[in-house]
Amino acid sequence: MTGSGARSIYVASAEGDTGKSTVALGVLALLAATGGRVGVFRPISRADAGERDYILDLLLQFTSVDIPYEDCVGVTYDDVHADPDAAIAEIVARFHTVADQCDNVLVIGSDYTDIASPSELSYNARIAANLSSPIILVVKALDREPSEVRSLAEMLMVDIKNSHASTVGVVANRCDPASLIDVANALRDTGVRAWALPEDPLLTAPTMGELQEALDATLYSGDGDLLDREALEVMVGGMTVEHILERLSESMVVIAPADRSDVLLALVNANAAEGFPRLAGIVMNGGMRPHPMIEGLVKGLHPTLPILMSRHGTYETARIASHTRGRMSSGSARKIDAALALMERHVSATELVHELNLHVPEVVTPQMFEYQLMTQARSDLKHIVLPEGGDDRILRATDRLLRRRVAKLTLLGNPESVRRRGNELGIDLTDVDVIDPTSSDLIDEFADVYTELRKHKGMTREKALEVLRDESYFGTMLLHTGRVDGMVSGAVHTTAQTIRPAFEIIKTVPGVSTVSSVFFMCLADKVLTYGDCAVVPDPTAEELADIAVSSASTAEAFGISSRVAMLSYSTGGSGSGKDVEKVQSATELVRERAPELLVEGPIQYDAAIEPSVAETKMPDSPVAGRATVLIFPDLNTGNNTYKAVQRSAGAIAIGPVLQGLNKPMNDLSRGALVSDIVNTVAITAIQAQQLSLVERSRDKGGMA
Repeated sequence: MTGSGARSIYVASAEGDTGKSTVALGVLALLAATGGRVGVFRPISRADAGERDYILDLLLQFTSVDIPYEDCVGVTYDDVHADPDAAIAEIVARFHTVADQCDNVLVIGSDYTDIASPSELSYNARIAANLSSPIILVVKALDREPSEVRSLAEMLMVDIKNSHASTVGVVANRCDPASLIDVANALRDTGVRAWALPEDPLLTAPTMGELQEALDATLYSGDGDLLDREALEVMVGGMTVEHILERLSESMVVIAPADRSDVLLALVNANAAEGFPRLAGIVMNGGMRPHPMIEGLVKGLHPTLPILMSRHGTYETARIASHTRGRMSSGSARKIDAALALMERHVSATELVHELNLHVPEVVTPQMFEYQLMTQARSDLKHIVLPEGGDDRILRATDRLLRRRVAKLTLLGNPESVRRRGNELGIDLTDVDVIDPTSSDLIDEFADVYTELRKHKGMTREKALEVLRDESYFGTMLLHTGRVDGMVSGAVHTTAQTIRPAFEIIKTVPGVSTVSSVFFMCLADKVLTYGDCAVVPDPTAEELADIAVSSASTAEAFGISSRVAMLSYSTGGSGSGKDVEKVQSATELVRERAPELLVEGPIQYDAAIEPSVAETKMPDSPVAGRATVLIFPDLNTGNNTYKAVQRSAGAIAIGPVLQGLNKPMNDLSRGALVSDIVNTVAITAIQAQQLSLVERSRDKGGMA
């Protein structure tokens, strides 16, 4: 235990290239998911003066406290060289500055440089002992037999013990996937909890951008956005074209002189052709440009494949490229997702929390809420359709969702162009159905169903065939016919384009006539539910009651105990006017329709969420000061309030989440980020899980 009362965990290794940052990232995500104030501390920074430690930068984005970068660093390697004991004293003092502001702290040990004596691990263990931080030891299993991994771990644990620190767990990282179970079994004899993670080449592969920097190369042609694609393998194209082509593999970078026109043209065309692997890029070495005629031909093909131009010779280019190791930095989205997925699949969160003996406060942080979304979505995999398959954000979100195993996915769009773009971005769509509504075999069946649904509006089969070529309508029909469990759209389409098909086809839940929405507002220490901030402009009292009942139900589905505040500019009977009367009527309707709900209204925002104000204005209310579901009287108030809180209080707004429909369908903002899409798909999957539970319960009741 530290003097501050915070608990900490120290992630350390005894050699380079162990993938320690992968483990640290996964542990930090778990710490954040337990709630409370979670910080990170780097005792010895690898950054030179004026630079930032990229590992610390990476980890800081997963913390739940706002502590400046400079406060999260202990000392430099130069400080350790100069006076190891004084450096430890400084580390301890600076650590407590962080720990005093946190419930749990992740400490990530130094990177192996052979600068400390007697060993860098022993020095890290001395630091851990002074911080009262138990150690998670990371060992590299690559090119080692299971017995060698166990012997290494046991030897290092003795070193840690001799430095008066304790080992709480061992992670064998970068295992040969074929020997993963054998390594895990071998580590059982170490006497501490142990886990094994397989080697993932993506985590150590450099991006084309990193190769460009290492080679001091320039981008000759191609899509600059694709420089973030990882190069999983390097090949020197020094043979004849046919032999080069037969050796190509997915995400390979090929090195060849610019005067090998045959190789350059063959690679550019192979990358665009069906049946060939999608390359990460080409490096033209030697400092030459292609012949003007070849240059014109390449440019005329408009390749998106990044082609770099390096001044180095073939040998030096190949040497640099093969020795360039990729970093997992704060902008490495795919590497971060891959690392988190590895930890989620192979390390038991329950075991780790038990071993670490963490503080688990009652507060709910944004990181905790998002982690719970992913965990719940994974518990019962649902099938979600994304109609905007041609959008890069959708494709990147698809990659993240697949890596994290959040949902099964179907994309709509032209299969050839969607898969081609996915390949260019380095996204594996093998397990994703891509359907073109304009040519799908389902169009005739859907036309018959839609014609029947809309015959009262004069719908004809010919008109239905035309309507259903639209992605939003086709996706809605996939949902209506049970081929998918939910739909997420709106990154490209307007809200009206997304919701109109739902009104026509999906329709509303029995007893609810109003489709509305909520935002989950993730504040520093709690999650509030705001409704309606996106759909109904000026609800009547009846519609407001619908919104309140639906919002309470949505909140409960996501683990938020519902205490409903019907907001107004008046609290209780302190004001009058038609706007107040509308909220009064809506509150009474909620009490009639759902007598089990805790609801208060009319009530002002401050009285709803601030206990001290509630004590003055409504001292006997079970909702005032403790409201979790806040219902705004109109769209103008709700939309502006959620945006004001989002920007001014730094809240994370997740939504809008549509409610009141018979089946889960959600609308994205056209400015949605990849993370917004991921969260919305997880929410839609959870809504589908809830619907399945209701249907199973109904079926059991019918059978009884």
